[in-house]
Amino acid sequence: MQKDIKYWLALASNGQIGAKTFAKLLARFNSMEEVWCASIKKLKNMQIPDNVIKLVLEIKSNTNPDAELNKINKLGIKVVTIKDENYPKLLKQIPDAPAVLYYKGEFCDSDEFSVAVVGSRKYSDYGRRTTIDITEKLANEGITIISGLALGIDSFAHQATLKMKKRTIGVLANGLDTIYPLSNQGLARLVLNNNGAIVSEFPPGMPALKHNFPVRNRIIAGLSLGTLVVEGELKSGSLITAQCALDYNREVFAVPGSIYSSVSDGPNFLIKSGAKLVTSYNDILEELNFDVKMRISEAKKIIPDSREEAIILKFVNYDNPIHIDKLIKLTKLDIITLSSKLSLMEIKGKIKNIGASNYLLGH
Repeated sequence: MQKDIKYWLALASNGQIGAKTFAKLLARFNSMEEVWCASIKKLKNMQIPDNVIKLVLEIKSNTNPDAELNKINKLGIKVVTIKDENYPKLLKQIPDAPAVLYYKGEFCDSDEFSVAVVGSRKYSDYGRRTTIDITEKLANEGITIISGLALGIDSFAHQATLKMKKRTIGVLANGLDTIYPLSNQGLARLVLNNNGAIVSEFPPGMPALKHNFPVRNRIIAGLSLGTLVVEGELKSGSLITAQCALDYNREVFAVPGSIYSSVSDGPNFLIKSGAKLVTSYNDILEELNFDVKMRISEAKKIIPDSREEAIILKFVNYDNPIHIDKLIKLTKLDIITLSSKLSLMEIKGKIKNIGASNYLLGH
């Protein structure tokens, strides 16, 4: 968690400061504490727009950062910022990723293999059966199921995943101090009790306002490698989610339906527009190449044989070489212990020295 987290929370408590405004601040300041403490003159010198300066000053005069931090702690809500290491990797890739994400439960590495399943609140029996059948089989393959914890197709997607005792994430359009709709409070508890998570970019106290739902839908798409639309009318949240997925260069899947059913108008339109027609969960597995991706991911898992190895592995990755001097600072291991462990790990194939004492993961 960021050391200046209370300032992130204070700024995020005002709904007018969203992803784009945070991005402007992050581009000009090293921390949110620096933003909070900046004078009007400094804000202007950093070329912050006047409307943003006015908003920041308003928040500073009306908000207590310590109180905001205490509030989420009392509510049992966790928070992650876009600068944190455990921020969801897929979500971080989208251009309008939330700067602050509130959540309950945990994020897992396995969430990199995820599919959103969305659809209409006004579902048909065909839509219900299709959702349950496809979702159960996807979940059983170890794929995290993302949905909006709404009534109808969303609820069936979560319930089908829970039936298989697999992981699902619900994305809300309101603060996590309440569950909307209220009738899904029990479902939300089951999600959390089954190693799942519920997330939102909206601070505690924010109700489920109508304009929050399209904003929420981009997070559903952003957390997922692909989005499956089971049912939905042409002007529906499901199609907004599908459009977000397309904008993020993610896959869109759709279940074909009757030409006489309005809730099939959305999926049928998507199919005509180029979405992948889905009649089986295998269609999704094959399109996303999940089997190969999961095998590669499994092969990449390196299990430490000691406490020292576990510490070292936290700071070594596949892409960016790290020098032994930096490892000494980060791991706080003495040079003799570190050198010995690095040599042993290199023999085991866990890491590799690419030259000049720079290290990468080995396989």
